[in-house]
Amino acid sequence: MSAPNVSPVVRTPIQRGGGWTPPRAARPLTRRHLAAVAVVVVMGLAVAVGWWWVSRARPATAPLVVAAGAALSVMPTAASGSPSSRPSVPVGEVVVHVLGRVRHPGLVRLPAGSRVADAIRAAGGVLAGVPQPTLNLARHLTDGEQIAVGVDPPVAEAGSPSASADAVIDLNSATVDQLDTLPGVGPVLASRIVDWRTAHGRFTSVDELREVAGVGERKFADLSARVRV
Repeated sequence: MSAPNVSPVVRTPIQRGGGWTPPRAARPLTRRHLAAVAVVVVMGLAVAVGWWWVSRARPATAPLVVAAGAALSVMPTAASGSPSSRPSVPVGEVVVHVLGRVRHPGLVRLPAGSRVADAIRAAGGVLAGVPQPTLNLARHLTDGEQIAVGVDPPVAEAGSPSASADAVIDLNSATVDQLDTLPGVGPVLASRIVDWRTAHGRFTSVDELREVAGVGERKFADLSARVRV
């Protein structure tokens, strides 16, 4: 019995340029791949955060509207009657009251650092025939003080002669001669009181008289009722 005729199997090679090829197995991700992916993710987040920061909403500022021809001022308007609205002495200047035996008694404006002699000269000088005043002509002036020239008895703050020895003297405007009339106060202590006032600007209370050298508790008790600020 003869064997059946079987055709031989012919294997046709797959052409490189076309046809179907079976898929290759995916390669596993390595650490290098994971690191590259992480870098890309971080850079993307950084760009997103930077964009959000730049484009975030900002509070709008109302525009400043100024009427045409109006001047823009940065100085606050002081309320009527407030201390800031009152006229003040310019910096570097003192105003003193010169009265008595001078040619032009009244208020005198002088540069800061001027002396009593300058104030008398600005008031026209001493009248003819009046003896040279016994004031300390070399003393520096303080703003708001009063200088009485050739007046006997001493003149009170208002400018009229003192009616009695019990007149109250203002520590912030009294001259050395006026302070010298207080009980127990001589020329030396009177000058110390004026020097303290010059160094501290002014007396803010009568109690500060205790800080003047030479004014003890007993002397302060005698003076406290005779002076004011």
